[in-house]
Amino acid sequence: MCGVVGYIGKNNGVPIIIECLKNLEYRGYDSAGIAVINEKKLKIIRKQGKVADLEKAILEEGRSFIGIGHTRWATHGVPSEENAHPHQDCTGKIAVVHNGIIENYLSLKDMLISEGHKFKSDTDSEVIAHLIEKYYSDDIYKAVKESIKLMDGSYAIVVLHSDHPNQIIATKNKSPLILGLGKNENFIASDVPAILKYTNDIIFLEDGDLCQIFNKNIVIRNSNDKIIDRPVKKIDWNYEMAQKNGYDNFMLKEIFEQPRAIQETIISRISEDKGKVYFKEINLSDEKIRNIKRIVIVSCGTSWHAGLIGKIFIEKMARIPVTVEYASEFRYSEPIINENTLVIGISQSGETADTLAAMNEVKKYKSSIISICNVVGSSIARISDGVIYTHAGPEIGVASTKAFTTQLVVLYFFSVFLARINRNISIPQAIVRMKGIRNLQRKVDNVLKLNSQIKKLAEIFYKKKNILYIGRGVGFAIALEGALKLKEISYIHAEGYHAGEMKHGPIALIDKNMLVVVIALKGRRYNKIMNNIEEIKSRHGVVIAIVTEGDERIKKIADYTIPIPDVNEFLSTVLSIIPLQLFAYHIAIKKGCNVDQPRNLAKSVTVE
Repeated sequence: MCGVVGYIGKNNGVPIIIECLKNLEYRGYDSAGIAVINEKKLKIIRKQGKVADLEKAILEEGRSFIGIGHTRWATHGVPSEENAHPHQDCTGKIAVVHNGIIENYLSLKDMLISEGHKFKSDTDSEVIAHLIEKYYSDDIYKAVKESIKLMDGSYAIVVLHSDHPNQIIATKNKSPLILGLGKNENFIASDVPAILKYTNDIIFLEDGDLCQIFNKNIVIRNSNDKIIDRPVKKIDWNYEMAQKNGYDNFMLKEIFEQPRAIQETIISRISEDKGKVYFKEINLSDEKIRNIKRIVIVSCGTSWHAGLIGKIFIEKMARIPVTVEYASEFRYSEPIINENTLVIGISQSGETADTLAAMNEVKKYKSSIISICNVVGSSIARISDGVIYTHAGPEIGVASTKAFTTQLVVLYFFSVFLARINRNISIPQAIVRMKGIRNLQRKVDNVLKLNSQIKKLAEIFYKKKNILYIGRGVGFAIALEGALKLKEISYIHAEGYHAGEMKHGPIALIDKNMLVVVIALKGRRYNKIMNNIEEIKSRHGVVIAIVTEGDERIKKIADYTIPIPDVNEFLSTVLSIIPLQLFAYHIAIKKGCNVDQPRNLAKSVTVE
């Protein structure tokens, strides 16, 4: 979850590396550091805290045409300057930055100490620098190659040696690493947004790749030490898409980007007049799809909540049984899957370690695998038989917003797609589904106009210590996601709960101090959710209800209502989460929290 970056080229690399680190700060922000080479001398500066603190310390460092940088999210060792990257060897000539976890670092460290190496940090990463020192003899590439043979775990590693100021060495295993190609300059980074300002020509490295990066060329060897050509992908995001563009922070920008993100996810995927959905990327024949007897969705966090809603979509429309599994548990559960099972992995980044591990486990069972993700060429996309991209554009804020709603849109489409192939819905029925989604962008715009109303509610309730979110059907998953958003960015304890289970425990919590957010939209569960609200009010609880426009019944009993446009049950999920995103956002801002970089969290969870 840390961020790594490297630069070699014709320009002064110091401000470039700092800029790249700022763009990667969503991956880790406990500490940051940079290493550069000047006249065959290695200079390292590290600071606990934000990249801005590092930038102040490095203003006097002058010019360098080669360097590496790191922004850290602590896994081994507390946040401190000593534990910050880059790490050095005993000679002071080698600098290493690392994302991932070296699982056998303790045994490696014991071995190195017995050989006379001196350690200065509590991290697992420092062993890498000392291993390279152990194997170094004039050839830095060979030293890195020999070192990684001893390492178990996940890593994206970038290395400098002051005696080799013309090259950067990089390698990866189970952690993302990309190359950026420029003119007489090249880049290495753990994620695309880091380097979009400088290039959108990207190479996604594979596990086992070992690279020599020069200013005019790059040499990549695979795990068999064979020189290979990896394809160059043109990323269609631009630098401005990854910037705040006048918003106070990325989270608010990304909430308000949802109409565009949804529209771009829809474009070219549907034919209204034919009632047809196009998913050329999934690489599954109609016959293969008709033989699917079960679907398993694996994901984490917000994507898991999307999976819960996808289960309801698919089962209702396509009539295929679906289970939704926590990716972190799936591969340990001896899953009952086979060639007639379709596994769907959902991940915004396409690099989520637990989801990636779960999908790799699936390959043993000959099940078909497709992924839903937002990053072209990401690890999860590459191991899948097919992939559906959400086209949300870069999501920088740690708390996922537009990625979630575009995942829901894709799952809605996919449900219609399966239902048509299985002939569970007719062409006229599919056309009705298509028309509903076409109007979604405008309806999202209307919900966003409630921002000032929701801000006022946040100003009333921002001092709450506990908030309960409840819903039924798809509303239950929205309750879970709404509670998660609040926890993530405001640090208020919030719990999502199934409204039908209120009498089985949570109702004991209701008193005048308990705020309950209720997803209370029209539908066949409407009278049931009305009863839940009555139960809460009779115990003096305070209710904010997300309701369908024109609902006067709930307005009479709830303390506050937030109306959203009248749409079908499936599309209501997209509209109902947006007020909860805004509610969490405004509460966090009122409390003075950093909404883009909540404490202890990172955007891409690339370690288990």
